[in-house]
Amino acid sequence: MPRAGAAKRLRRDGAAILGLLVLVTALGAALLAPVLSPGDPVKNDLLGRLSPPMWLDGGDRAHPLGTDTLGRDVLSRLLHGARVSLWIGLTAVMMAAILGVPIGLWTGYRGGWPDDLFMRLGEIQLAFPVLLLGIALLAVLGASLVNLILVLGVSGWITYARIVRGETLSLKERGFVEAARALGAADRYLIFRHILPNVWAPIVVVATFSIARVIIAEASLSFLGLGLPPPAPSWGAMLDEGRNYLTTGWWLALFPGLAILLVVLGINLVGDWLRDLLDPRLERGI
Repeated sequence: MPRAGAAKRLRRDGAAILGLLVLVTALGAALLAPVLSPGDPVKNDLLGRLSPPMWLDGGDRAHPLGTDTLGRDVLSRLLHGARVSLWIGLTAVMMAAILGVPIGLWTGYRGGWPDDLFMRLGEIQLAFPVLLLGIALLAVLGASLVNLILVLGVSGWITYARIVRGETLSLKERGFVEAARALGAADRYLIFRHILPNVWAPIVVVATFSIARVIIAEASLSFLGLGLPPPAPSWGAMLDEGRNYLTTGWWLALFPGLAILLVVLGINLVGDWLRDLLDPRLERGI
């Protein structure tokens, strides 16, 4: 779709604009976290522990969103936690796509035993919930940023493989592919010139929604103590800490919970817009 048409559709979609604003704000906050943070996100100050947000009695302007149980600034940890969540979301989704897209293209185009093998492996993996699989693997590998990205990335390959395989099975029988094959085009040329460009749209849409899924999965694993090891800031770990202080320090759980809610909502709103934009069947009402 031309850029002018995309911009016109975006202007008519208030939800997509809201989602983009949320994402731009989150990305800006993550990139500028060292500049915007009012303090060190891992520095303890036990004398200032459980200080409320600055607009409440007893609050301090030096800690706009208050402090946690160790006196660490909540806003600083929230901003640096955005870097962790967005980085894990982006890298894990890229890893899953890098693994899944070539497998989907190969198995969909070639068929035969490779198709059966990879699809059966994918079905076995899908039999295990992502969180359960993540808990088992991280309990063995240990909690770290690299292991978290590996577990969330590898567990998502089957989504891309199945979607790309289905599109490839359909595209390879289309007339323009048959015509190119009749003219002597090699398989590699057919895949990269005719099939791959036509499967980018569903890949982009699935990747967008997958970022939200990975952010929630990372927060859930961190909530269970299997995310980044402390004292690294993480929204899920902040929720885990705040759940024990809902009556005396409600801000500890409220602000990271709101951050997860808004970012995931923003990603989903943008994903809906991209799905409508990139799927021509929706425009024709098919």
